[in-house]
Order: sequence, then structure tokens, then C-alpha cells
Amino acid sequence: MSLLAHVRRTVAARSDAPDRGAVVGAVRGLPRGAGGSATGRGREVGASAPSLPPAPVLGVRRVHRDVADAVADIAGTGALLRHLWADPDVTDVLVNSPTEAWVDRGHGLERAPVPGPEGFGDVRALAARLAAAAGQRLDDAAPIADGRLPDGTRLHAVLAPVAAGGACVSLRRHRPLALRLGHWRDGGGVGEQGELVLRALVAVRANLLISGSTGSGKTTLLAAMLAEAPATERIVCIEETRELAPDHPHVVHLQSRAANVQGAGAVDLAQLVRAAMRMRPDRLVLGECRGGEVREVLMALNTGHDGGMATVHANAATDVPARLVALGSLAGLGADTVAAQAVSAFDAVIHVARLPGRRVVTQIAVLARVDGALVAPLAMQRRDGRGPGAGDLEVGPAWDVLARRLELGRR
Repeated sequence: MSLLAHVRRTVAARSDAPDRGAVVGAVRGLPRGAGGSATGRGREVGASAPSLPPAPVLGVRRVHRDVADAVADIAGTGALLRHLWADPDVTDVLVNSPTEAWVDRGHGLERAPVPGPEGFGDVRALAARLAAAAGQRLDDAAPIADGRLPDGTRLHAVLAPVAAGGACVSLRRHRPLALRLGHWRDGGGVGEQGELVLRALVAVRANLLISGSTGSGKTTLLAAMLAEAPATERIVCIEETRELAPDHPHVVHLQSRAANVQGAGAVDLAQLVRAAMRMRPDRLVLGECRGGEVREVLMALNTGHDGGMATVHANAATDVPARLVALGSLAGLGADTVAAQAVSAFDAVIHVARLPGRRVVTQIAVLARVDGALVAPLAMQRRDGRGPGAGDLEVGPAWDVLARRLELGRR
């Protein structure tokens, strides 16, 4: 029996939840010497003891490594994360099977080498442990779990047969980087002219919607813009899972909560938006518009809550109107109602995209109505190519509309 197998069996016999202390205690309880069914000193005749086959003496480093793997495997994330997560450049780990995992180091997905004959281990057991650590239920009756681990890592897990090829685990590292707009400029994410416009939008307390695809940097840009708000302002952030970490002295975080096993205790984003409106926010922030809560956001931003910000998934700023209409339909709002409220609620749409090695601001648009339909004409767009101004934002057809809003402040 291997050290890990012995420790797993010993810890499984305990009635309490496994933790590092339980694992270390199990290791310390290993019989000394060359195995066999020896009885320890003071042990009653007939009492059972762990039986290990003769094995070579292990060095101190090997024992420390095996104990660390045992702790990870039984009390937490498994040896998988111990090896893959040790690389500080890894932002995402995607496990598809015991022999297949992918990582992202900021330059796209790459396949991870399989660590030994056992591969990445029992993925279902790993998923169950991670879900428990995130306070989420994951079993045959509830085969999908989404949550956040104690260290901030974002977890999504799916069990078979919903995941046809077996259990899958997706992890995204939480990096609460307190970036500011200057960091975006220095890193090539926005040019000098674009930075000035973004700062001006914050200064005039414009209501902003940041769009982009998954992993494009929406949350990072949102935090950077919030960091430019005056220190005297109170910012209330509403999120499904906490990701925003703006460099600002007065931030209140509200986080939604899923229902418990009995189906009670859920707190959704729409409830939190209504609660936040009563907390005297100077800036009301929704981490992501993804459902019916868009109705409450539109209502809040149309009732005097200036300086608000939110993010939404979209492939381009010009796609945001269709996205808002679709989200509004989830809340029972018609397209005309969404168009009328969105035009008066948001002063600008800022689009970010992920390019090789960096995330950049590519478009700034304004919302308008044309023949009753909601549209997003571009006020600024990123200039490609080389030469002076390349990579910065240049004015587009709707620049005059945006310029008036910057001059006059919030309408």
C-alpha cells in the first residue's frame, strides 16, 4: 500500500472533515520499520494496525513531497493544482479527464503534460472536494457547480453524464490586481488620447457599460476606472462572485448567494441592486449584466444614480444593443422599453478585446435610437497599423455626441 493510499484510508475512517492536521496525523501514525502487521507498543493484542509492505527508506525531501501531495489530494485541490498552479503565470486550468488538462499562461490554451501514470487523478473526486470548499453542492442530483474557493479561485465543475466524457473542472486564478488607467497605457492597452477620454468619462460621472468577450479584461478595466473616482465617493459593487478589487478607499462589496440544499436562502443580483440603492452609493457598480437584473440596473441609472458602471458580454460595441434587448426580455421588458431606458441610462459603451499578449480598448460607442431600434454608433475606434497614433483611439462618426457629454457632464 502506498503512502497516499494508506493516508486516504486512514483519513476516510475519521468522522470529521479532513484537513491538513488529519493528513499529517495519519502520516505520523505509520508503523515504523519494514512493514508487516506489527503491533505497536501499548497496543492491545488483536488490535488491527496499518499494514505496509516492505519498502525502501524514503529521503526527507521525498517524504515532504508525498505529504504535501497527500494534503492536496485529500484535504483540498489535489496534486493537480499543486503541480499546475505552482506556475505563477498560469491563469486558467481546464481538466477534461484524468489524462487531459489545458492551461492558459496568457497566450492561449496549451495542453499540460500528464504527471505520471495516474494522470490527474480522480477528476470527479477532485470536483467534489473543490465544490465543497466553495460551499457548493455537487452530486448526481446537482451535477453542475459554480463558485469561488477560499483563495479566490473561480470554480466551475460538471459531472457525468451531463459532461459526456466524464467530470470536467474549470479553474480561473483570482488576481486582485489594483491596476489604474496609467497601467493600461503603459502596457499598450490604451493610447494617450484614449486614456484622456476614459479619465474624462469618470470625472463627469458618466454611466458606463464595458463590453467584451470572456477573458477580454472587462473586470480589470472596470476596476481601473473605479480607481480614478474621487476618494470621497462611496462605491457599492454587486457581483455574483467577487472579482472587483479597485484601488479605492471606500468600496462595499455585495455578493449573490445560491439556494441551499433545501432550496432556500437564495439572494440574486436583482435583489442586491435594490438593496444597494438604499446604501447611499455615489457609484453603483454591477460586475456583470447577464440576466433579468438588467431591469433593476436600468431603473437605478435612470433615477439619479450617476457614475454607475457595469459589464456585459458582447463581441463588439455594436453588438451591445442586441445583447441588452435579449437580457431585457428575460426580465419581461420589450425591445422598445429597453431601447428607451438604455439610451437615457448609459452615456457610453467601452469595448475591450484580447489580443496576443495583452488586452486593449478597441471601441467607444454611444447608445442611440434609429427608427425606434437601439443602436450603438462608434464615437472612437482603435487605429491599427503603424506610425503616429497607431494603437490609440481615433474619432468616429458619433464623436460629436460623446464630446458634448464630456463637456456638459452627466445629462
